[in-house]
Amino acid sequence: MFVLSTGSLHNYGLERVFALARQVGFDGIEVIVDSRWDTRQAEYLRRVSANHGLPVASLHAPFVPDIQGWEQDPLLTLRRTVELAGALDVGIVVAHLPMRWHWLGVQSSLFRSRRLRLPLFWPQGRSYAQWMWQNRSDLSCGADGVQVLIENMPAHRLLGVRLNLYEMNHPEALQSFAGLVLDTTHLGTWGADVLAVYERLKARIMHVHLSDYDGREHRPPGAGHLPLAQLLQRMATDGYRGYIVVETGPEHMGAGQDGEVERALRQALGFCRAHFRSAFV
Repeated sequence: MFVLSTGSLHNYGLERVFALARQVGFDGIEVIVDSRWDTRQAEYLRRVSANHGLPVASLHAPFVPDIQGWEQDPLLTLRRTVELAGALDVGIVVAHLPMRWHWLGVQSSLFRSRRLRLPLFWPQGRSYAQWMWQNRSDLSCGADGVQVLIENMPAHRLLGVRLNLYEMNHPEALQSFAGLVLDTTHLGTWGADVLAVYERLKARIMHVHLSDYDGREHRPPGAGHLPLAQLLQRMATDGYRGYIVVETGPEHMGAGQDGEVERALRQALGFCRAHFRSAFV
């Protein structure tokens, strides 16, 4: 099933994202839970899904702070997301790895951009990290039938050096989780061999975030240098039956011009379908 992440058009309302996805021919939607009430109200999500005949295939737990009405602890926000998934009969919740470093923004007229971002160690979320490590072989988190899947995370750069801001963000630790989300653009930020990582982790991969990388993250499939066509073919040959989620960004989709957005979405979906199916031609 080919799914569109709401993150691809995160500056659009959900109603509009569902309408475009249905028009283009996606099979479902992954909703990223964020500060907008619409992303975390079960009744509204059920209604918009029914209106467009397009299921909510998965939920993505929040990764931004200050979710109004929700606790700030990432373990508690994950549990709230799992409860929401249970209420919607959604079987998958995507979760990020715990952060061990956070960005500190420094304002100064000395910098051309007037802002410098520095990594800062911050112990917030230790309960989340401890829970994840202790339960990595079975990340059930409340609602029956909801799987919590862990996403590999990107490198961040400081003065040209790659930094790992996340705990357990390496293949050895990822192999110990019961279920994984393979994010291709995140692999690109590390300069990793996407096909080799897939082969190493494929027994655990149950969900895929598909986007390209060319120095910029979350490019549409086919717009970067990652071997996504070969990856899709290999997954098809291996009998992959999970969701393939197009997760790009509005800055790459012509957001603001509906004709351009629709064209970009059709190209992304067409790329996925063509290469996944080509394994059987």
